[in-house]
Order: sequence, then structure tokens, then C-alpha cells
Amino acid sequence: MSLEPSEDILSIAAHWRAAGEDVAIATVTETWGSSPRPAGSRMAVTASGKLAGSVSGGCIEGAVADAALATIASGTPQLLDFGVTNERAWEVGLACGGKVKVFVERLS
Repeated sequence: MSLEPSEDILSIAAHWRAAGEDVAIATVTETWGSSPRPAGSRMAVTASGKLAGSVSGGCIEGAVADAALATIASGTPQLLDFGVTNERAWEVGLACGGKVKVFVERLS
């Protein structure tokens, strides 16, 4: 996946969509404790593998990008929950002691 500049994620996503790309937007909806990015942080993902923005500074972005691709394919939004009590948090590298919730939806 290639990384795009992250100044204005929604504008970038709209541009990609206008160019015919299938796009999902991931938004941090809630954080608790030590979290690398605040609520409201966004990442856009295309079916072709483009990325813009950040929801975690890297530690959960691979898992979020995978979920975004699944959301693009299915059209079904997802609420992802990563945290200290979640085994998946360790798997994806969120061992910093915080919790992050990320909502993923397809842009139409």
C-alpha cells in the first residue's frame, strides 16, 4: 500500500472517489489512556491500496486497513475496538496501555 499526504483526508478521499476508486474512511471515535492519535483522527483507504491519514501513528493501521478493505467489499460498516484487555491489541502492536475505537465505513 502506498502512503499519501495526510493534510485533508476527506478531500483526498473525495478526490479518489471522484476518480472512480472505491474508498473507506476510518475514524477514531473514542480513546482512553495512552493513545497515539486523538478522537476524530481519520485514515482513508482505497481498494487499490492507497492510504492517507493516520488513526494510530502506525500500531493498528494494518488491522484498520484490512478492515477497511473488507468494508469496501461488503458495504458493511464496522466498529473496531483495540485495547489493553484485547488480545488483538498485542497482535497489532497496541501495547501502550490505551484503548482506541475506530469506526470504518465505505464512502459512497
